[in-house]
Amino acid sequence: MKLWPRTLSLRLALMFALSSCVLLGAVAAYLYHSLEREILWRDDQALLGRLQRMQALLDDTESIEALRSRPQLYENMLGNRDSFLWIVDAADHMLIEVNPASLPPPKLPDTYSPVLGNDPSNSSLRLAWLDVSSARGGLKLVAGKLSDERDQMLGAYRNKIWMALVAGVLLAFALGWLVSRRGLRPVRTLATQAAGIDARHLHMRLDDFADTAELEVLSQALNQMLDRLEQGFAQLSRFSEDLAHEMRTPLTNLMGQSQQLLGRSRSPEEYQNVLASNLEEYERLARMIDSMLFLARCEQPKATLKREPVDLYVLVEQLCEYFEGMAEDRGIHLVNRSKGTLDAEPELLRRALANLTANALRYGAADSPVTISTKMEANTLEIMVHNQGIPIEARHLPHLFERFYRCDASRNQPDDSGGLGLAIVQSIMRIHTGEASVKSDATGTVFSLHFTVGSCRTGVQPSGESRTSALNQLSVSSGTDQ
Repeated sequence: MKLWPRTLSLRLALMFALSSCVLLGAVAAYLYHSLEREILWRDDQALLGRLQRMQALLDDTESIEALRSRPQLYENMLGNRDSFLWIVDAADHMLIEVNPASLPPPKLPDTYSPVLGNDPSNSSLRLAWLDVSSARGGLKLVAGKLSDERDQMLGAYRNKIWMALVAGVLLAFALGWLVSRRGLRPVRTLATQAAGIDARHLHMRLDDFADTAELEVLSQALNQMLDRLEQGFAQLSRFSEDLAHEMRTPLTNLMGQSQQLLGRSRSPEEYQNVLASNLEEYERLARMIDSMLFLARCEQPKATLKREPVDLYVLVEQLCEYFEGMAEDRGIHLVNRSKGTLDAEPELLRRALANLTANALRYGAADSPVTISTKMEANTLEIMVHNQGIPIEARHLPHLFERFYRCDASRNQPDDSGGLGLAIVQSIMRIHTGEASVKSDATGTVFSLHFTVGSCRTGVQPSGESRTSALNQLSVSSGTDQ
């Protein structure tokens, strides 16, 4: 069960009222105890003053006799019925007694200096006493006062404090509510603006709220999030359009060939030719779907890697043997200049290098080398695939690793990956916390894989055999995006 209300304004008002209650209560307690001590001090000074006056009267025998005969005279001098006076001689005979409440005389120890304290048998009676010597012998002077009047006054003061405290808390709550409502007005404005942004209005942005530092930081963070969402949504829209366009071509070919085939009777050879052509289109669709599944799995937030040391020279040598036939057909010879060891998932690294090697063989100039080499700088390991040939125009370089991007869409070939080969390479690098790059000039084109060596030893275990088997598909059908 939640005790706090859901409304932030009400929470702030309650916290403000609670803080005010604690503060006002502390001040009221301090003032109350200060007043109590002040009143007690004044009463004690009055009692000591009575002792001094009585001590002065003891020197006047006539005054003593007058008080003994008419004690009401001193009672009138005291001025109220809460004050008491006892004068007792050494034989415990009461010489003078002013006792409006008929209280029993207190039993007090002897002292030759004024002493203050409460009556041991009546805590509401405050006393001051003193033993003195006179012409009549030793005398004990006792002055007292009941605390009823003081308690009554302090009780009334307490009641006023409680009423003031309750009124102050209620007023603090009301002011806190008004202040919080006014102070949170920019938050409501921010919420209203955010509520007006949907999938069709991702271009809209929140006000900067420069006059409120906290909301300025929040609005900037939300605007940055909206920028990322807009870019992701635009990328997803482009991906959907590109996917529809890429899949429409083979499907249109399949439908057209099938309709043409069914238009009239054909010979077995014609049927075989059409089926073989359709099979190529089916294979192209299958490769595209496999590549899309691979990219989707690589971009999952929980994607994991099984890293292990990979001998780069051995890995590249295996790839050179794999592509040897394709290289001979183009008159290209593969050169392995790689070295070193890298912590990575072997099958993913093999697939990335296979895509780049196939790309280099496809677009490299005939009778030229394709060189795979490595370079170590600081904590970065760079694997480079270099081929000679027609350089890629500078306007294409920033987009080569985008999905379905081709420098020349008319150069589609039967084993084309649909523009996903280099996107797969970039995804593999990102899950290895690395980056893929490209540069191209008259000396040739170089695709580079940059691995941060320090981060390559932080891999975690694979999530399951199903994902590993899907990622381990090494096919030359990917990697032809130029």
